[in-house]
Amino acid sequence: MKILITGICGFVGSTLARALLESTPHLQIVGVDNFVRPGSELNRRDLARLGVKIIHADVRCAADFEPLPAADFVIDAAANPSVLAGVDGKTSSRQLLEHNLWGTVNLLEYCKMHGAGLILLSTSRVYSVPPLAALPVEVRQRAFRPKSGAKLPEGLTAAGVSETFSTAPPISLYGSSKLASEAIALEYAATFDFPVWINRCGVLAGAGQFGRPDQGIFSFWINSHLRQRPLKYIGFGGQGHQVRDCLHPRDLVPALRAQMKHRGDGKPRIANFSGGAASAMSLAQLTNWCDARFGKHAVRSDAKPRPFDIPWMVLDSALAKKAWNWSPKISLPQVLDEIAAHAERHPDWLEISS
Repeated sequence: MKILITGICGFVGSTLARALLESTPHLQIVGVDNFVRPGSELNRRDLARLGVKIIHADVRCAADFEPLPAADFVIDAAANPSVLAGVDGKTSSRQLLEHNLWGTVNLLEYCKMHGAGLILLSTSRVYSVPPLAALPVEVRQRAFRPKSGAKLPEGLTAAGVSETFSTAPPISLYGSSKLASEAIALEYAATFDFPVWINRCGVLAGAGQFGRPDQGIFSFWINSHLRQRPLKYIGFGGQGHQVRDCLHPRDLVPALRAQMKHRGDGKPRIANFSGGAASAMSLAQLTNWCDARFGKHAVRSDAKPRPFDIPWMVLDSALAKKAWNWSPKISLPQVLDEIAAHAERHPDWLEISS
């Protein structure tokens, strides 16, 4: 089988490439990347040693797809993954949409030309912000959780947010670019008869993740704490009670392999893939973990809220388990230990990757 991975030299793309090569005999991987992210050149060298052919290309440029070799499946790991993209003054709204939406269109045209399937890595941020921001929560062990006995929005339980939860705007420009990509991908699949699977992922985390707070909060927090860099709880009273779950990208591989073998109907095209409640942690709890591992480090508080912030985001992956017999295997402590060990081995990681 031949696979094309976009954004292959990013954290997710490179991790998936390595894991797929380990688990799938006779697999050929071609990757494309535009190398704009600091640290991506390091992954380029490692992947090349594994026999991965890497091509400099930008998903925003349709002409860059013309010389690419045919593939059986495309895994799309190229995106601007920041919920603040387009509104924080660092990336324009036009650039965000060109990358996340028009890049998807270029990929779909490639799939149409070669009859390739597409696995689109989407995000938990396609879910509607207002009901999530207004979620009734209570604090337990320095972390928010849905308030016991409170009426919760449809599609949300203590197990997390399911695929039936509202995707009505506002969801951020980032979230809307991914949601629009999902819709267009499904239309291409129905019109031109090739398989499309959409995997909505929670926070992806692991060793080697680029250390930016808007894209890799677990890695950023651990690396910064270890080096006694300034850290700050933002919003929600400045206490760090906001909660996210995390998933190691390697845990996606069994589902990806199953999806690439399945070209017919009978499976849900959209499913959540996440570590779930078992891997959920607040920033305050992450600080406690870092204090125990590295020693105490003070964290400042800033109660001022930011756009699109929500107190509790945990995805419910029950549909993925039912459809693909999938469940995460790498535990939260394992993910944190892996990041910490990498941070200790690479004292300049924040400078390299952020």
